Amino acid sequence: MMRTRPLKVALLGCGVVGSEVARIMTTHAADLAARIGAPVELAGVAVRRPDKVREGVDPALVTTDATALVKRGDIDVVVEVIGGIEPARALITTAFAHGASVVSANKALIAQDGAALHAAADEHGKDLYYEAAVAGAIPLIRPLRESLAGDKVNRVLGIVNGTTNFILDAMDSTGAGYQEALDEATALGYAEADPTADVEGFDAAAKAAILAGIAFHTRVRLDDVYREGMTEVTAADFASAKEMGCTIKLLAICERAADGGSVTARVHPAMIPLSHPLASVREAYNAVFVESEAAGQLMFYGPGAGGSPTASAVLGDLVAVCRNRIGGATGPGASAYAALPVSPMGDVVTRYHISLDVADKPGVLAQVATVFAEHGVSIDTVRQSGKDGEASLVVVTHRASDAALGGTVEALRKLDTVRGVASIMRVEGE
Repeated sequence: MMRTRPLKVALLGCGVVGSEVARIMTTHAADLAARIGAPVELAGVAVRRPDKVREGVDPALVTTDATALVKRGDIDVVVEVIGGIEPARALITTAFAHGASVVSANKALIAQDGAALHAAADEHGKDLYYEAAVAGAIPLIRPLRESLAGDKVNRVLGIVNGTTNFILDAMDSTGAGYQEALDEATALGYAEADPTADVEGFDAAAKAAILAGIAFHTRVRLDDVYREGMTEVTAADFASAKEMGCTIKLLAICERAADGGSVTARVHPAMIPLSHPLASVREAYNAVFVESEAAGQLMFYGPGAGGSPTASAVLGDLVAVCRNRIGGATGPGASAYAALPVSPMGDVVTRYHISLDVADKPGVLAQVATVFAEHGVSIDTVRQSGKDGEASLVVVTHRASDAALGGTVEALRKLDTVRGVASIMRVEGE
């Protein structure tokens, strides 16, 4: 039997995502009620600009006083899609204190203060759900937190930012330079006027922190994630990648150490073999590759941003939270029982592709090889080309630690025969 009293929802933010949430709640009201077991009522919408016309939103519901809205006491669920740290953090904790559960799409806040927010939710017996914070419409957090709860996840490797994937895909398919590809992404609406959060990896790093924490049952903060942007990737790097049968992606990589005693989380550009499923992810799509002991290899793929895809994830959480509300229960909260240490980037072991500008004369290769050997970095392949006294030397290593590779490069720069280090890129996904 369906409950007649509606569940009341407060919406914080009514931009691209928030307006889609409001629209779907209105147009799909009957279906949502049937799935939840009670009607869902949009009880208030907090915005900064109340005079803006918002199609499908009753102007009587609009307010600029978000704090008063979440303090009303009759609100069952608060949907937060305003982003940023404050006032979102204060509004969420206030919502818990006044009896509401929370659905959020705020990756930056969850990555920075997820532990404290979960503690506040637990204190008041409320839910905190945030599927939309990572990879848009792609169901990812719930499978990691629930479907794989009985398994041991060892690695999460993914493309979690559509803007950067669009840019790198354009560079790969057309031979365009970085700035040209960025200009195209901006013109098509895939990149913001200020793309820093995307191209410098801040957005992906926040998502990596969230994924690592859930996958490894460990508190991983944004500051724990190594971050390297993609602004230095060049057309020459793509040419080198193609010679190796690879392409280049900006990857979020969360790994459990081989001995199981620590974890790492990092974001950086990397070459991946064309045979790897992530290599075929095109344009602004996202994809995440999960490796676990029992389930093996799983891949999640789909649109990772945009109003409708993100609203889909928000509404999925809203349905789950409302069902819990009716049943008088809460869903799974934070799981950090493993409390594994997060290792620094220097301990990360992977392969490397190093391109050197060197003098074109006998003995150069031997000098370079000696430096690698002295730092314990084994060479897999070497390719040399050049003329008129100048040459390019491309070295691909076997697996080595980041610290060992850093010492190797520092020593290489001191050689008189090495004119410069043109590029260094990690090789992943094997």
